[in-house]
Amino acid sequence: MQKSTIQFFLINCLLAIVLISCGSVTKNYTPKKLDKTSIEVPYFSDSKTDYVYKTNISVYGNELSGIFIAKKINDTIHRVVFTTEFGNKLMDFEISETSFKVNSIVSELDRKILINTLKEDFRLLLKNKYLIQEQFENEEYNIYKSADGKHDNYLFLSKKDQKLEKILRSSKTKNKLTITFTLENDIFAKKVVILHQNIKLKIELNYFKSE
Repeated sequence: MQKSTIQFFLINCLLAIVLISCGSVTKNYTPKKLDKTSIEVPYFSDSKTDYVYKTNISVYGNELSGIFIAKKINDTIHRVVFTTEFGNKLMDFEISETSFKVNSIVSELDRKILINTLKEDFRLLLKNKYLIQEQFENEEYNIYKSADGKHDNYLFLSKKDQKLEKILRSSKTKNKLTITFTLENDIFAKKVVILHQNIKLKIELNYFKSE
């Protein structure tokens, strides 16, 4: 059953195509004078903490569940492990802003398009510091633009408490994916949702509390 689920997951990822319309990403935001030049994200930054989440991946109506474990192993690198709910390892990799190393992966998941998608998603999720070039606002958020190669990342900080609640990744004209955080406290996210806008892929992480 587990192998069949993984195969469905792979097939649908491989068939995914970009179907998003063009438009100005910032058209609904109001420009604002820049009040900071960098933002540090604390949610996966503690090297003493094992970040363990129950994971559900939904792609084109098919589901894959398991466990996501992230550990900061030095100043720049996180180690990430995916397992089944029974503890069988599916993927083990090390990731930083400039490097990506696969330590192990089951054959069903060893596909370039899938690995590249997960690499982009989790590189963004685990990034600890963003350099800011522009600032905007709407009714709820102060919005900070951080250039990232061919893409831009928009960080949404709540006006109420200045906590990071959302990251939007885009090209110059298209939204690619959104990461939303539900916070346990100032430094820990109890729930994370990664939602792609150009393919039907959603990754949901819920903090795993051991009994």
